[in-house]
Formats: sequence, C-alpha cells, structure tokens
Amino acid sequence: QVQLVESGGGLVQAGGSLRLSCAASGRSFSTYAMGWFRQAPGKEREFVGAIKNSGGNTGYADSVRGRFTISRDNAKNTVYLQMTSLKPEDTGVYYCAADTNPYLIYPSRIERGYDYWGQGTQVTVSS
Repeated sequence: QVQLVESGGGLVQAGGSLRLSCAASGRSFSTYAMGWFRQAPGKEREFVGAIKNSGGNTGYADSVRGRFTISRDNAKNTVYLQMTSLKPEDTGVYYCAADTNPYLIYPSRIERGYDYWGQGTQVTVSS
C-alpha cells in the first residue's frame, strides 16, 4: 500500500507561482512513475503531467507545457509540480498519483494507469 500526501496548494494571483509537493510512503518510490492530475469545479479530472521513475522522461498536457515542471527527489520520496504563470483556468484540486509498473518507457497520461492517489490539494488562481 502506498500513501500519497499532497501539499503546497493555496490562493495565488494570476501570473504567480506555486510549488506542489507529493510525499509518498514506502521503500519503492524510486520504481514508480508519478503523475499529476487536476479537477476543476464541475469538470472531469484531467491529466496535467507525469514523470518516469528515473526522472528521465516527463510529459505534460498542452495547456500547461512551458509553464509547469515536474521533478522528483527519490531520496526524499517526493515529487514536485512547479507551476508558473498561473491562470484562473488552472484553478482546481490537484492530485498526485503513483503508477507501480516499473517497466514503463513513458509515464501514463490516463487515470486508469495509476494505482494510488493522494487526497488532493486546492489551487485557486484569482484574476
């Protein structure tokens, strides 16, 4: 069982930055691909970005590419989502997720590819 705990959300003005963190339990974090998803009010949860277990491959949604950066520190069992140039449409609950398949070449962009989920952290961007 893997527990994921997100932190770092909050209220920020448009154009501002936030860094989200996701801390994972267990000893196998370095073998997991990690993803970030978000859910805006009244909308379905959507893919934001993901990073391979080694950190070598990352992928982003078109809506955030160039503004958001995913990184990880396997020694700290933590994955990060650095968000810059935030827009009101980035508002939502942000979730991290773990994919325990150690053989992925590219991290998954779909929800069912992930085995464990955090509880989410709220990000609100004011205009």
